Amino acid sequence: MTSDPIDWNEDVSTNPEQEYRALLKSLRRTRNFGLFFVQCSPVEGERLIQRIRQDLPQKQTEVLTLTATVTNLYDEVAALPNKDQIEILFIQGLEHSLYDYEQERLWHEPEQRYSYDESGVPKLLAHLNLSRERFRDHFKMCFVFLVPLFALKYLMRRAPDFFDWRSGVLEFAMDAERLEQESQRLWLENDSEEYLTWTPYQRSARILEIQALLEEPHQISDHKSSLLFEQSRLFYASKSYEAVITIYEKAIEIDPDAYKAWHNRGKALYALGRNEEAIASYDQAVAIQPDFHSAWHNRGNVLSVLGRNEEAITSYDQAIAIQPDFPYAWYARGLALSVLGRSEEAIASCEKAIEINPDDHGAWNSYGLVLTASGRTAEAIASYEKAVEINPDDHGVRLNRGNALNKLGRHEEAIASYDQAIAIKPDNERAWYNKACGYGLWGDIKKALENLQQAIKLNSDCRNWAKTDADFDGIRQDARFQELMGRNGE
Repeated sequence: MTSDPIDWNEDVSTNPEQEYRALLKSLRRTRNFGLFFVQCSPVEGERLIQRIRQDLPQKQTEVLTLTATVTNLYDEVAALPNKDQIEILFIQGLEHSLYDYEQERLWHEPEQRYSYDESGVPKLLAHLNLSRERFRDHFKMCFVFLVPLFALKYLMRRAPDFFDWRSGVLEFAMDAERLEQESQRLWLENDSEEYLTWTPYQRSARILEIQALLEEPHQISDHKSSLLFEQSRLFYASKSYEAVITIYEKAIEIDPDAYKAWHNRGKALYALGRNEEAIASYDQAVAIQPDFHSAWHNRGNVLSVLGRNEEAITSYDQAIAIQPDFPYAWYARGLALSVLGRSEEAIASCEKAIEINPDDHGAWNSYGLVLTASGRTAEAIASYEKAVEINPDDHGVRLNRGNALNKLGRHEEAIASYDQAIAIKPDNERAWYNKACGYGLWGDIKKALENLQQAIKLNSDCRNWAKTDADFDGIRQDARFQELMGRNGE
C-alpha cells in the first residue's frame, strides 16, 4: 500500500478548495489499497464525484450507493462485477445502515444523543472492524467513504480498528449560498400529507439528508429550526412520536419562544397518551402566542379525552373567537356539548361547522354522533351517509353508521356497514366487536362468537366489554359464549 496520507495531527483545513486539492493529490498518488473518509452532504458528495472524475480521467472509478441497511460491506464490494479494474470506489449511503440504530437509541434516548460512546456497535461497523485485513488484502482499490458528520463519528468511535487505517479525513462544507438553497428546497419541496404516502426508506433517506444539513458548520439558527420542523414531520408520518418530541425540544432549545414547536410537541405527546404533558405544552404555545387558534383547538381535544368537557368547550370557544370560520373547533365543541347533555347547543355547533364547510366529512360524522346521542337516529344515518359520500375511506364513519343502524334494529345493514369498515381497516377491533354485537342481537351465536374472537385477538379488552354488554344477553347462557368469557362467564 502506498499513499500520500494527510497528517491526522495537523489542523484540518475548512477551506473546501484546499480540501479538494489535498484529496485529489492523495487519490492521484495512491496505489492499491487506500482509505479516505469525506464528511459531506449527499449533494456535495455527488458534486465531488463528478469533479474527481473530470480531474482524474485516467483513473477507473465506480460508485457503490447503499440504498438500504447492510451488515456486510465486504460482500457488497466483492459482488461488484468489475472490482478488479476499479481504482477508486466511492461509497455513498453508509448512514442508512446506521439509521435504525440511530433512531432506536439516540432519538429514543435523548440524553445519549450525540454521545457516540462504545456501549453499542451497529452490525455494519462491527463487521468492518473484523474485516479490515480482508479489505486490504483482497481489494486493490482506493475507498472513498462519503458520509455526513454523525456517520463519520460512528466510524471514528465504533469502528476504530478499520478507521485507524485511514489515508485521510477531509471535510467539504457547503458555502452559505448553496447551503441556503438546499435547506430551503428540503422544507419547501413536500408537505405532511405527501410524507404519509412515502415508503419507510424514502422517509429515512430524507431524515438523514436533513441531518447532514443540520450538521453543516455554516448552518444558521433560523434554518436549523425550519429543518428540525421538516424532520419532525417525517418522523410524525412514521409514527415515531418520541423522535418528534426530541426534535421539538431541540428546536425549543434554539428558540424558547418557538410557539409552533411547543404546539407540535403537544401533538406528539397526545399521540403517546401523555395528556397532561400535552396540555402543558399547549399552554406554553398559547402563552407565547395567545391568538394561535390551532393550539386552543388541540388543547380542547385533550381536555375532552380526559373528560374535562367544560374546560374543553372553553378552549374551543377561544379557538372560535380567534378564527370564527374554523370548522374543526365548531364540531369538536358540538361533541363536548353532547357529552354534557346540551343537545340543542351541540346540534347547532355541528350545523355551524357544516355551514362553514359542507364538504368536511368530519363535520357530518360529528353531526351524526350528536344526532344519535339526541335520539334522532334516522337523521344521524343520513348524516353518516353524507360523510361516506365525501370520504368513502373513513372506516370510523362506517362504524358509526353501523351502530346507528343497529339501534334501529336494522342489523343486516349494520353488519354490512361494519364489513365495509373492516375492509378499510382490518385491525379495527371495534368494528369486529360491534359486528359480533349485531349477530348477538340477531341471535346468530356462531357468527357472534367468530367475530368476538377476532375482536379479542386484536384487543383483549373486548372480552371484558362483552361480559356486561346487553347486546349479548340473548346468547349469554350459551356454553360456547361462557367458555370464551372464561369460567362461568366471569
